[in-house]
Amino acid sequence: MGKGASEDGHGRLGSVLSGLVVAVGSVLFLGGFVWGAVVYQPYTVPTDSMAPSVDVGDRVLAERIDGAEVRRGDVVVFRQKEWGDMPMVKRVVGVGGDTVSCCGADGKLRVNGRPIAESYLRADGPASPTRFSATVPEGQLFMLGDDRTASLDSRTHLQDAAQGSVPRSAVEARLDAVAWPLPGDFLERPEGFGALPGGTSETGPVKLVLASVATGAVLIFAGAAYGPLARMRARRRRGSRSGVAADVG
Repeated sequence: MGKGASEDGHGRLGSVLSGLVVAVGSVLFLGGFVWGAVVYQPYTVPTDSMAPSVDVGDRVLAERIDGAEVRRGDVVVFRQKEWGDMPMVKRVVGVGGDTVSCCGADGKLRVNGRPIAESYLRADGPASPTRFSATVPEGQLFMLGDDRTASLDSRTHLQDAAQGSVPRSAVEARLDAVAWPLPGDFLERPEGFGALPGGTSETGPVKLVLASVATGAVLIFAGAAYGPLARMRARRRRGSRSGVAADVG
């Protein structure tokens, strides 16, 4: 009787613990989805102007931010009437007060005379096939695509009053990750702009969001699997005891 009671006690404890694991997993899983939905906006990249960092048709996760939070090096989603009044994806290479130019003998983009290492560009050729220089008005952002041979960006609009720049208020979000196609990838902040005043921005909570969802899913499956596994072990134990009893008889 004591042995049976002990087994029943262990069974009840296991059921309680498995239920707790499923509950915690559900909180993490659903909470991660809600957190991600509040903080991030999915976009489909409309052109190949940001290749190879982001390709046309990629499904990306962009953190909803205020334009005041944008730093050099950020890849942002913005909407500007003069550029077609549709969501566009470009990289910020200059902010208000900067002089942005390209290219000297070294073929590099320069911000306020400082050459910028752009590891996200294709290795061949200069940072821009066309020479340009612009001074960015205060409150504005100078945008370039990573594929400088195909991108229609601030260089295309240099004759505008704002010298091709767009207002910070035009920014809707900042890219943190490529969600599709799998396996996806995270967009790290480029180091080349780090030495300039203001530095680079911090990556959003996308890794924590994904970790919460993944951990929650694992806990839910692990907790839900306890019941079937426990019943399977119990059947094997009863079968083993029946066999022993038959041998003794």
